[in-house]
Amino acid sequence: MYFSQYTSPLGKIFILSDGEQLTKMAFEGQKYFSFDEKKFVENNDLEVFKKVKEFLDKYFSGQKVSFDQNLLKPSGSVFQMEVYRELLNIEYGKTLTYKDIALKLAYKHNKRMSARAVGNAVAKNPIIILIPCHRVLGQNGKITGYSAGTDKKIELLKIENSTNKEIN
Repeated sequence: MYFSQYTSPLGKIFILSDGEQLTKMAFEGQKYFSFDEKKFVENNDLEVFKKVKEFLDKYFSGQKVSFDQNLLKPSGSVFQMEVYRELLNIEYGKTLTYKDIALKLAYKHNKRMSARAVGNAVAKNPIIILIPCHRVLGQNGKITGYSAGTDKKIELLKIENSTNKEIN
């Protein structure tokens, strides 16, 4: 397992990989993220890290940029993975609510889904920004929790020029 670091305008970001794919990405001090440097080898030359850092450079400079989803390898329960797939479908600069995602999953499975369950899955997203959990809002478009802090969520939405009235 390998790691690298990226210094963003919003703080240090840790990037972890199995050598081929990205397994975790989190802001320093982020909730639900622990990192023991002794269990990882720092390697800034991995191709996946170079691609992530190139993406982040462009992203933080305000460019609308995409990332190869085949390089993402998040972990989680079956439900969490399904929620992460829904997050990947939220377009740059757009937002959905937890309820929107719950309704999509309910329709897909023909059974009730809880917005709270979606929220719990979103909170544990192991690959921030690239799996855009910052694009998920509370009821009526309210800015709600973000494991890296709502201040970072607001700034990420501003970078994307989100039309959400809560951030402007």
